[in-house]
Amino acid sequence: MLAAAVAAASAWPASHAAAQDYPDRLIKLVVPFPPGGAADIPARILAQRLSIVLGQTVIIDNRPGASGAVGVKSVIGAAPDGYTLLFGNASSLTILPSLLKNAGYDPAKNFAPIAKVTEGYEVLVVDPASPARTLAELIAYARANPGKLNYASLGHGNLTHLAAELLKLRTGIDIVHVPYKGTADAVTALLGGQVQMMFGDVAGLLPLARDGRVRALAVASSTRSALAPDLPTFAEAACPISSR
Repeated sequence: MLAAAVAAASAWPASHAAAQDYPDRLIKLVVPFPPGGAADIPARILAQRLSIVLGQTVIIDNRPGASGAVGVKSVIGAAPDGYTLLFGNASSLTILPSLLKNAGYDPAKNFAPIAKVTEGYEVLVVDPASPARTLAELIAYARANPGKLNYASLGHGNLTHLAAELLKLRTGIDIVHVPYKGTADAVTALLGGQVQMMFGDVAGLLPLARDGRVRALAVASSTRSALAPDLPTFAEAACPISSR
């Protein structure tokens, strides 16, 4: 599951008086991923609404790198006054700190959560030229052609990376990881034929599937997505990697 949340550096607000005066100047919302991706788009929508509600300008500051770690750590170094916020997600706030021996931050200690903003699931898509029209056919093809399929991710340790690795673990297939800096680069590589498959946010990839530019095979949720009721879950496709 991909969940995005807004957080602030811990110890905010420093005082009751500060909370009463807040906000009296520009607010920066740090997105630890490149523009145009699954985290960036809802962050920009949120920034527009916050600017109206708070009566202050809210700007987006994209700080990509290290699967989100660069942007997250930049917020830790900011003053804990509520004027520098983080638009984090499951990859940057949960997965990376769990995988890395020293991620350089502790989400529970370094941040104060403000609000859960979005919730979504990963969908597996392939090049429309792929011979696989179903998840079962993709698995069969990958088993018959070990090491021939490349899959894109949004970086080492990202949810898109781990979803594909879980698919490998559960099915025994041999597919090659090709990490990219963000959604735009990964999708461009898929559309250009440099990779043959990828996991990505369901809301971001389904429009491409409807246009026939990618082929969606399954969604990693316990029930079918309302955005694509005809798309089976991994459980329905007899591949138990779905979120529960």
